[in-house]
This record gives sequence, C-alpha cells and structure tokens, in this order.
Amino acid sequence: MQTRNLIGSFTLGMLLTAIPVLSARASEAVPNLYQFQGKNVNITYSTTSFTGKPLFTYKDKQQTLNFTGNEQIRTVETEIGTLVTVTIRPTVDTGNTLFTLIVPRVNLGNSQSATVETKGITTTNRFSAISKFNQGQTQTYTIIHLTGTAQAVAF
Repeated sequence: MQTRNLIGSFTLGMLLTAIPVLSARASEAVPNLYQFQGKNVNITYSTTSFTGKPLFTYKDKQQTLNFTGNEQIRTVETEIGTLVTVTIRPTVDTGNTLFTLIVPRVNLGNSQSATVETKGITTTNRFSAISKFNQGQTQTYTIIHLTGTAQAVAF
C-alpha cells in the first residue's frame, strides 16, 4: 500500500515538474509564412499551404517564378537558421543559378506577425562540358539584404 502511494506521489511530482516546461513551449508560436523585399527582389515562402506542400515565389525585375513541394524547394536546418533553396535559372550544359533564403528562427509569442531581417544568396554555378574549363572557382555569390514579415496563418 505504501509503495502505491510512493509511486503515485512520484508520478504527480514528475507531472507537476513538467507543466511549466509544457506551458512555456505552448506559448511559442512559430511562423509559417514569410514575405521579404530587397533591392529588386520579392520573396514569399510558406512552410505549408492548403495542399500541405511548401510554396516559394521569387520575383525580380526579369521574372516571377513559383515553386511547390519539397522537390523544387529544398530546405536544410542549420545553426544560423533554415536554408531554403530554389533553382532560379536551370541549364543543362553551363551550370545553373540558385537562390537561397536564410530563414531565421522567430518566436511570435502572442502575436500573429513579426518584423524580420535576413539575407538572400544568389549562387551562380559555372560548369562546362569541356573539363579543362572547370578549374578554379566554379561558384560565385551575390548577397542581398531582405526585410519583411514572418506570420502565423491558417491554411
């Protein structure tokens, strides 16, 4: 009988210890929609959508590109945030151009949106079918400052 009370007290104690941790995490609101503007670039990224797939729109002076799903939108969790990459200029024989959005961690708290600053990186990958032209640096980078909002929306 005493063992039962000891186990019950232990279980209750563990439950009461866990409650503050659960409450603190419950108030952490994570955004699922990001909208950014930079010099001649507009980016919209949602981690999900009505279909359940992520969406990414890249717009510059020359083009508007829409990407859907994990095949077109590649994400990597890193210590500096989530790197979200899309191919903005695919080519078969001369390389390609990628755009990577650095999505910082954002806690919305009790708010539905927050102002966010980050960077976008355009990577030009140089490639030639002639192997002697593939020597030296084959990637170049252009970094753009982006400002915008992170929001929690219902899809």
